[in-house]
Amino acid sequence: MRADRLVSLVLLLRQRGRMTADSLAVELEVSTRTVLRDIDALSTAGVPVYAERGRLGGFALLPGFRTEFPGLNHDETLSLLAAVGSNGGDHALGLGSGVVSALRKVMDALPDGHHDTARAAARRLLIEPESDLLSRRVVTEQIPALIMDSVRRAVFDGRKLRILYAPNDRDAQWRTVDPVGLVAVRSRSYLLATRDGEDRTYRLSRVQDAEVLLEPAQRPHSVHLDRMWHERSTRFRGGDPVTVSALIDPRRREELADTALTVTDEDLDGDGRLRMNMTFQDARHAEWALWQLGTDAEVLVPQSLRDGLYGRALAIAERYRPRDQASANASTGEI
Repeated sequence: MRADRLVSLVLLLRQRGRMTADSLAVELEVSTRTVLRDIDALSTAGVPVYAERGRLGGFALLPGFRTEFPGLNHDETLSLLAAVGSNGGDHALGLGSGVVSALRKVMDALPDGHHDTARAAARRLLIEPESDLLSRRVVTEQIPALIMDSVRRAVFDGRKLRILYAPNDRDAQWRTVDPVGLVAVRSRSYLLATRDGEDRTYRLSRVQDAEVLLEPAQRPHSVHLDRMWHERSTRFRGGDPVTVSALIDPRRREELADTALTVTDEDLDGDGRLRMNMTFQDARHAEWALWQLGTDAEVLVPQSLRDGLYGRALAIAERYRPRDQASANASTGEI
């Protein structure tokens, strides 16, 4: 850990120039006394770091000193800066401090004079902001650092993991699993594992405690997480697929297509609407998706979906019926 911190200290001085011990302590998340000890260690190792006295003083490196790290081109650096600057990008799977340290090395690898250009370009990109255009906020899960560290170590070291897990609306119980990999998607983190030979997927925000065991995990040596995640998410959705034919306002086409499992056919109808044939994971999924479009969608088949949407619309209309009309109907017995 200290070696990593010394490298980070050198990179900070290279990129920012003169810095005080207090500022370095904040950046490195250590005490000022630790920073002073690290400065002494660097000087002993031959790194040309020196102190400047006075109100504007601090520590700095001799001009021209450069650490040796593999170089990245401008586009590679820009991609990293943009991705890490995204919402939650610097905290995915509890790797926040590691990402910050890596970025210091990335910036140091750029040729002199390119740092400001890369930062300016990255500020022109925003990936996964905290809310969308409708101000719907993305809620980032908070996972205790000690738990996240134990889970990561078990995954990377190939050790069995004992977790205290609380499924939705159920009491927490201890279970021992064989960790396979970690997945971060839409500000949520998951542990893919097996338990007694059966596939299991655990949401990390529901893990209340974790302990790495000495016993090696029983898992394949190679893994294709992308394919595994797709297979598990497909099984999780389950249900009986429903095929729907509907007339859709063309302006809402993309919104609906993003929600459906598949769009099997579409054509322009005589009234300017799109006639679309789609598949949804089940009847509940189909009703929810079509309800979002309001009067911009008209279901043709199946009749059961039309009936479900009709019943939902009636319930909403009854809930929001004007109060004076509702009172009058109640007194006359009318509906």
